[in-house]
Amino acid sequence: MAGHSKWHNIKRRKEAQDNKRAKMFTKYSKEIYAAVRESGDDPETNLRLRHALNKAKAANMPNDNIERTIKKANGEAGSVEYEELTYEGYGPGGAAVMVKVLTENRNRTVAEVRQAFNKNGGNMGEDGCVSFMFDKRGFLEIADEDKELDEDELMLEAVEAGAEEFEMNDGRAIVYTEPGHFEMVRNHLTEAGYEFEAAEVTMIPQTYTKLSDEHAEQMMKLIDQLEDDDDVQNVYHNFELTEDQAEHFTPA
Repeated sequence: MAGHSKWHNIKRRKEAQDNKRAKMFTKYSKEIYAAVRESGDDPETNLRLRHALNKAKAANMPNDNIERTIKKANGEAGSVEYEELTYEGYGPGGAAVMVKVLTENRNRTVAEVRQAFNKNGGNMGEDGCVSFMFDKRGFLEIADEDKELDEDELMLEAVEAGAEEFEMNDGRAIVYTEPGHFEMVRNHLTEAGYEFEAAEVTMIPQTYTKLSDEHAEQMMKLIDQLEDDDDVQNVYHNFELTEDQAEHFTPA
């Protein structure tokens, strides 16, 4: 599972840049909006909303933005109908790619997603062409940069909380859960004093694909272009960046 963690580390550093913040907030706002429209504005009974709020708050999204979005979703300040869609395809070198979108204009969004694939050495495929290669799982990552984590203690805590899998990777503890156990495990580890670098229910590839340097660079450009699209909520892939590629392509 190391590839998932490794790419998330790169993605997170890039998202920390100021020019990414506005796009991040837009994506979180759309997810909150869709969650409220789907099942109401009470996070106690709306699990999707609760997850969306947790992600928004972890990214330091202002409360005013969150409250304004919830009001809009409730029809208090205008209304938009978002359609949830998934596009699938192959990146350069045959890497599997899934793109989750929330859009009010399907034709615009599919054209932009297709253009991103075509421009960066990939191609869109039919529905279901790669989704079978991914499993929906809870993913939690705990940094151990100061080497103070007790691996055995953390593993016992995670197992006791209901975790499905645990591993240490490059100074980070990675915990995987069944989707339905994610919140229970996260809450248990939070109460035990652990802080997360990442915590989400996501799509984990069953196997990973390493690419040539040329294809790896194209793949990163493809992911960047897709994630820069305001309609794109998540990009899932099975591309595993090698250590040498991470050092070469990752901005300092």
